[in-house]
Amino acid sequence: MNEKNGGEGNKRELYALLHISPEASDEEIRKAYRQWAQVYHPDKCQSPKVQIPLSFCSILPEFRLFSYNSFVVLNMKEIATENFQRICEAYEILTDENKRLIYDIYGMEGLTSGLELGPKLNKVEEIKEELERLRRQREQEKVSAHIRPSGSILANLSLPDFLDGDGIMRGYGFPSLYPISLQFDLTRCFVMVTLDELFYIWLMMPHVWYHVVQGVSRRVCLLAHAELLTIPHSSPILLLIVMLNVRMAMASEVQSQISKRNSLAIGGNLAVNANSGGGAATAVLRHHISPVSSVELMGSIGLQSLIGVQTSRQLSVHSTAIMGLTMSLRDGSVNLSNAWTRQLSDTTNGNIQLSLGPESSIGVGWRKKDKKMSASGEIKIGTSSFGATAHYTHSFSAKSHGRIAGTVGSGTLALEVGGGRKISKFSTVRMLYTIGIKGIIWRFELHRGGQKLVVPILVSRFLNPVLATGALIIPASLYFTLKNFVLKPYYLKREKQKALENMDKTQSQVQEARDAAKKAQQLLQNVANRKRNKQLEMDGLVVLKALYGNSKALLNRRKSEETEDEVSSQIMDVTVPLNFLVNDSGQLKLHQGVKKSGIMGFCDPCPGEPKQLYVEYTYGGNNFEVTVGDYEELLIPHERHKV
Repeated sequence: MNEKNGGEGNKRELYALLHISPEASDEEIRKAYRQWAQVYHPDKCQSPKVQIPLSFCSILPEFRLFSYNSFVVLNMKEIATENFQRICEAYEILTDENKRLIYDIYGMEGLTSGLELGPKLNKVEEIKEELERLRRQREQEKVSAHIRPSGSILANLSLPDFLDGDGIMRGYGFPSLYPISLQFDLTRCFVMVTLDELFYIWLMMPHVWYHVVQGVSRRVCLLAHAELLTIPHSSPILLLIVMLNVRMAMASEVQSQISKRNSLAIGGNLAVNANSGGGAATAVLRHHISPVSSVELMGSIGLQSLIGVQTSRQLSVHSTAIMGLTMSLRDGSVNLSNAWTRQLSDTTNGNIQLSLGPESSIGVGWRKKDKKMSASGEIKIGTSSFGATAHYTHSFSAKSHGRIAGTVGSGTLALEVGGGRKISKFSTVRMLYTIGIKGIIWRFELHRGGQKLVVPILVSRFLNPVLATGALIIPASLYFTLKNFVLKPYYLKREKQKALENMDKTQSQVQEARDAAKKAQQLLQNVANRKRNKQLEMDGLVVLKALYGNSKALLNRRKSEETEDEVSSQIMDVTVPLNFLVNDSGQLKLHQGVKKSGIMGFCDPCPGEPKQLYVEYTYGGNNFEVTVGDYEELLIPHERHKV
């Protein structure tokens, strides 16, 4: 887990404070409370004042009462009272069933908001309902600030045409059909770049091909024909067969929730080629009949005039069925489609599609998606065509991924490789290389929020081995050169600058947190030392060194490029609290999913940055060391930590 889990971590701070699991029982909570009360109860503080070295004054300035002989005196009772209040608050919340339920869902903000909602909201259900409404409202406001109506722009470029002196803004010079195989709204009447982002074309309908060619030769229209196919994991949806020799095309849509159960989507598209062009507009009304079923009404005008209806229903927890009916107002043709989807596992589902009409077909598909990869495959057989497609995408990190895809069928054979990278919170760029029997193509994409810019470049209409190899190697080499010598250094410099700016902004906040952690550690010191000495006598678990803080600072703490001040400002020593948490059996466990900065004696030394915990310890006369993430479980001793 990384820093993006901070919202979840804020809902677990009280569990970290008491050092218990989020699933802890009431008895475990009471036991933990009694343990901490023995340390932090003000009446247990036998020495109300204690001497510490003068060097600690910079850490605890507000508790400097007086100094002599290089020592200062701390009021330990005040420190104990402050921390005991935190323990009591955590105990009070976690032992109250209603408060704990709200805290687990909404965190401390939920408890505070619940108290502000007024005396009328006495039941936990009422508080939850109001909090849920406020949460949805905040999320909608946040989304609306970034999400705009979705749209796409396609600009076809051709190197062969440019070299022939005909200009680079031209199509591929050959017509192709492009049935998509991805979930699309009915508003997306103009299909540009899909088929799981595979740009090369799968010719499915020879009889339609004839009409398309005739339409282009007469310059009648660019959007030549409409067919109803079945979409994997979705529904039978209107698809327009698009001429790929258009110079430029645009499509956009706007969706609006007009009532609790009804939504309206309006979309349009335009395409131009030389002196001709065309477009269409589509509207879709969606009505949710119940939580498990819905119906959609669609109408399209322009070059294609159609009306359609489709309905979907969740048959069971793992199964969904969709049926659609579309009629062309131009020739009266009707198409009926059905799709069934079944969840096979937590990350896998399969689907079957059946289409009955001018071009009947049946298809079987499979899709798998988890955190690191996604893959899909489909086989489709029609009355006059067949085809199969597959793709695999692997995420190398949270920001970059690679992709390979292929398609084979009637009249087409193509292979695609490429990758993409997230360059900002809302922007992603991709570069894909396609080679097939119809030529070699580069495709560049920019995704920004709901907008998409696609620039396919036809490199060659013919398969030349030398050209095909060069078209693959040259862009890849250029990318890795730019990444390693230009982009990565710039990115690291920018990230370091952002980290420094964040440190300046949070300096006072971090200093206060460090002060509180040091005070808590001072009270834990005596008990931690007794436990440490006991473990030493029995050759048990002894924490020699424990550091918590910025992951990069921990990694580079011994490197020359990091100064001691830079390291210490982002890391804190937590050896004392970890020795205190060692149980009588000589074991130490930090729970999964609980942010470690909430543990008593810890703090967050670098807000907004990914953090880790590094521990050196001895057990049975052997040395061990381990590093774990901020939300990962720590269980020591363990044999695999042995040095």
